[in-house]
Amino acid sequence: MNFVFISPHFPPQFFHFVTALRERGVTVLGIGDAPYDSLRSELRESLREYFFVPSLHDEEALLRAAGYLTWKHGRIHRIDSLNESWLEVEARLREDFHVPGLQPADIHRLRSKSGMAEVFRAAGVPHPDLIRVRDATQVKAFAAKVGYPLVLKPDVGVGAAHTFKVSSDAEVDAALSHPFPTSYVAQPYVRGTIVTYDGLVDRHGAIVFNLSHQYSDGGMETVLEKRDISFWSLQAIPPGLDVLGREVVAACGLRERWFHLEFFRLPDGRFIVLEVNLRPPGGFITDMMNYTCDIDVYRLWARMVTGDPVADFRYTPRYHVCHSARRKSRHYKHTHKQVVDKLGGSLLMYKGELPAVYHSLMGEEMYLTRHADLDAMHEAVRFIQATA
Repeated sequence: MNFVFISPHFPPQFFHFVTALRERGVTVLGIGDAPYDSLRSELRESLREYFFVPSLHDEEALLRAAGYLTWKHGRIHRIDSLNESWLEVEARLREDFHVPGLQPADIHRLRSKSGMAEVFRAAGVPHPDLIRVRDATQVKAFAAKVGYPLVLKPDVGVGAAHTFKVSSDAEVDAALSHPFPTSYVAQPYVRGTIVTYDGLVDRHGAIVFNLSHQYSDGGMETVLEKRDISFWSLQAIPPGLDVLGREVVAACGLRERWFHLEFFRLPDGRFIVLEVNLRPPGGFITDMMNYTCDIDVYRLWARMVTGDPVADFRYTPRYHVCHSARRKSRHYKHTHKQVVDKLGGSLLMYKGELPAVYHSLMGEEMYLTRHADLDAMHEAVRFIQATA
């Protein structure tokens, strides 16, 4: 099998996907915007060939790279990056080189928030009302129907970038004093807790692995108010969430793919779906999954992609694994050394400088901890994030 992996060096832990493929005898061909010499040794050793392009936004360069790799190594069987940023270009390359997987029409339907809303409506899955908007008049008309506050966000976007809340006609006028930079949607602001439904679906559409994570705050609030976020794995998926998650995965028609679904848990305990992401969950959650269940999701994915039976895969979530963020701009009560001493054996990983793209949502520093008891986990988060 010839597998073209786009951006194999980022996110930084994704080199594990490449090494897992190579272990299974796959010819992994990388295309990336990092110089070859800058790649970690494990990644270089697992790539049969690496094609450097100055920018992954240059689709002509990617097309030439994929063409060269096809000429040299033969037919390409898979193209992927597992990265939100490159979903559209991956799909176009699959179409150009007749590679199975999500095609441009699938991405248009499943990546835009308006497209997702149509899928949710067709499946009968509860979700917030949503409309595409171009100007203040449309936003105000929608508010007259559903009430304020509203959230305005790009129809196609990553995380909480360029997302904001409006609570009155006056705020709409202020926010839209300049035209939207891209296509936007409006939806009611929902008060609830973000809980995810994450996992892998095989080539037959069966979910072979799933896990749920809970966020301390919403992405928009964290970014705009520069909060210290934390998020952690749950030892059990709430039954209502599992039912809805399976319905959404089936409605999307996903095959041989990761999924990352975000839901709101409302104060009355009900769940409503917010959005679908056609990739692994962000940050270091793939590592968190491994620590939660004592498994290797990188190797599980590689087994699935290469056609190995995975229906009999068994796992048990044993721990709450938590990402606790800190920001360089904030003065904390406890020093790094005090935090390390306090956490002891529960500390799995510390990153003193996360990639810049993570900073607005996930902070500059990260402590990854593991706990059998949820109360102990929350106590650790409070200690890490306590301010002076």
